[in-house]
Amino acid sequence: MEVTVIIMKEIFNIAKKFNLPAEPVSMQECTIGHINSTYFIDCENGERFVLQHINTNIFKDPDVLMNNIVGVTSHIRKKLEAEGKDPLRGTLKFYCSESGLYYYKDENGRCWRLYKYVGDVDCFLTADSTELLERVGWAFGHFQMQLADYDAGTLRETIPNFHNTVSRFNDFKIALEKDAVGRAASVPEDIKFVLDHAEVCSYIMDKIKEGDIPLRVTHNDTKLNNILMDHETGEPVCIIDLDTIMPGSVLFDFGDAIRFGASSALEDETDLSKVYMREEAFDAFAKGFVSGLEGSLSETEIMELPMGALIITLETGIRFLTDYLNGDVYFRVHHAEHNIDRARNQFALVRDMEKKMPIMREIVKKYI
Repeated sequence: MEVTVIIMKEIFNIAKKFNLPAEPVSMQECTIGHINSTYFIDCENGERFVLQHINTNIFKDPDVLMNNIVGVTSHIRKKLEAEGKDPLRGTLKFYCSESGLYYYKDENGRCWRLYKYVGDVDCFLTADSTELLERVGWAFGHFQMQLADYDAGTLRETIPNFHNTVSRFNDFKIALEKDAVGRAASVPEDIKFVLDHAEVCSYIMDKIKEGDIPLRVTHNDTKLNNILMDHETGEPVCIIDLDTIMPGSVLFDFGDAIRFGASSALEDETDLSKVYMREEAFDAFAKGFVSGLEGSLSETEIMELPMGALIITLETGIRFLTDYLNGDVYFRVHHAEHNIDRARNQFALVRDMEKKMPIMREIVKKYI
């Protein structure tokens, strides 16, 4: 009990550094999420806020991180106000600390941020229906539309080369050469799969360099649980978890959402006969996504969306295999073969996407 009181007092003192409108009276720790520590703060006037400890082991420059986030959310807020919509529900509102920055650094060097809580919403971990997937697709497409006129060149990378598949492939080759824990000999087919796909890895980056697809603002973590849905209507309200907002390609966001949402199995499923891309799920998400874009993407970009799904899935598999070769130093594993199981799962999904690429292209084409 005494520890709880001490922690509560510490959290309240940090929250007060952001000039709260009233005294904090209670707090609750959020147990969902693996990167930042999160606390809900209730004030005596009934308002609720979210206080987060920023994980600077991953996001090493809090100035870059918060400049990206505040720039993007401020842009969206202006769009919402112009449309007569509630800016406190449609996007996150961050608060300055007493130092004038959008974060506070405590005496231990830890960085914190505070934003307004968005209430009366639900958050889903899985999509049980194509209707929900269509709404999720619309939300991420609408997010792209809202930021279509935002200068992506003003953003900086919070995690360098996060979706640079060429860089991920090079990391794999280094891990293969070092073979730090002697695992390479046991996974020759998996290694061959990656090497056989070497040319595919540069596909998106080449398209950007050649000017075929533009640099855009990308979320880079387009999972279902990063959308808040209105509790009453079930409609999308707000996109959250903005730490990986960076310059990139819309193919990143579409691809990661399909990798996660259209797969028939969880990413550690070891029975690969159960792993495939669900066409009906791809169709539903694509329909919603293109609708939410409201014409803000070129036809070329839309027709390339299926390749985004394939490449981001391939990239994820490469990352799992790289970590396996390095001795499981990045991803949390629950057993010795966890990373290689994950890699094979993703590669199985890639194989199915390769077979279904013509179908995927026809699906997106009908929604242009």
